Amino acid sequence: MPTAKKEATIEELREKIAGAKNLFFTNYAGLTVEEITKLRNELRKDGSTYGVVKNTLFKRAAGDDLASQLDAILAGPTGVVFAGDDPVAPAKALKTFSDQTKAVDVKAAYIDGKLVDASQVQALAALPPKIELLAKLVGSLKSPLYGLVTVLSGNQSGLVRVLNAIREQKSADQPAA
Repeated sequence: MPTAKKEATIEELREKIAGAKNLFFTNYAGLTVEEITKLRNELRKDGSTYGVVKNTLFKRAAGDDLASQLDAILAGPTGVVFAGDDPVAPAKALKTFSDQTKAVDVKAAYIDGKLVDASQVQALAALPPKIELLAKLVGSLKSPLYGLVTVLSGNQSGLVRVLNAIREQKSADQPAA
């Protein structure tokens, strides 16, 4: 029978899981408290939080369907990144921290309802930021429309030039009065 403190922890974890659209599972073994604090600060920049969790309590908080998928991942020391809508930002923060400070072993991630392995998280970290991807999309959408407007305005200006040439020719053909 769980104690009241454990029940409170489970309820808190349930709220965090419900509020997070993406979860990243890491192995924090070998990190000092200062390094974990630095990692937390790095993740906070994008609105993500990092917590060290007890595997059994996390399984209870996650529910049966998610817990069954996470059995292999929730072994050993586990830290969880609770992220919002954008899964790229925490993946980049974990990679940046691993490159600059100390390597953090990413076990797996739960992104948009699917469990992905560490190699897919690394691929996700290699993507450009969301704002840059949106800018590229807008540029790609704008390019054909801009070309269409240029072609259509080219026909109009050609027509204006032809009509102007005809007018000039007619005025040159008529004798000055």
